[in-house]
Amino acid sequence: MHLSSSVRPAAFGAILFAFSSAELDAQQSRLTITPARPLPGTIVRLTVTSTGAARDSIVAIKGTMAGEPLHFAWNKGRSAIGAVPVDSVHAVMATVVVRHASGRAESLHVSVTPPPLPPPKEQLNVDARFGRKLDSATEARVAREGALAAAVGRRSHDSPPRWTLPFLRPRASAVSSGFGTGRMFNGQVASRHLGVDFRGATGAPIRAANRGVVVLVDTFFLAGRCVYIDHGGGVTTGYFHMSKPLVAVGDTVKRGQTIGLVGATGRVTGPHLHWTARYGALTVNPLGLLTLGDSTRRANPPIPHVQRRRPRRAP
Repeated sequence: MHLSSSVRPAAFGAILFAFSSAELDAQQSRLTITPARPLPGTIVRLTVTSTGAARDSIVAIKGTMAGEPLHFAWNKGRSAIGAVPVDSVHAVMATVVVRHASGRAESLHVSVTPPPLPPPKEQLNVDARFGRKLDSATEARVAREGALAAAVGRRSHDSPPRWTLPFLRPRASAVSSGFGTGRMFNGQVASRHLGVDFRGATGAPIRAANRGVVVLVDTFFLAGRCVYIDHGGGVTTGYFHMSKPLVAVGDTVKRGQTIGLVGATGRVTGPHLHWTARYGALTVNPLGLLTLGDSTRRANPPIPHVQRRRPRRAP
């Protein structure tokens, strides 16, 4: 079949319009991540934006990053937090499925390649017992306690965020050792510091970084007397080396509430607070929590028809 010269331009234009419209609808959404090149252990923000026609609105977003769920629905919008594993040496992928009112689903992907953490610089001369390899029984105990803490983190995905205000530092004192700091013990044993240390004398108060439920109070080999708080939305914080915990499992604590006292229990050389955090089972830099709050939920347009699993309780 041949088209006359008088109808070819119109037909060709219609084909182009149809192709352009289909292409636009097929690429309606975009997934971005900030920061673009995060360090290992960084909390990141993932955002879905619409680039296509408004007639086919977004009704639901689900996804994962580094094996952990992303909670777009709990933020009532198009942003969620995720985490880069501390042992990352290759690209870390986030995958999101966006569902539209028409029933169409988009699969979006974004990856980040974190730079390596700096080599160990901090030289510590400590008692020889800190440099010796742990015996098998102690290694097994440390592994059990690590698995227990990771399980607490995973269960935090089951509850919506319990916070409405930004996270606080658990102590107002100076930081004596930052997250990811490389250490050499007596010039031979290298390690990474997977928390943030705050100065403090024995008996000084430790505050809850935000509203949450106490899910673990225990005495660990490395952490000593410790408290873990589940803040919901995949976020937990831990407080180590306490001389005395002041809360019990099941307590709901307020942002800034005193939950324990600084001590030197566990595998430490002196009194201080070691503050740690997890997103799911992934250990993250707890200072990254200080930028979280309700700003994401207010700033992003709501996704219709998405309900929270249960109403958020007032702080």
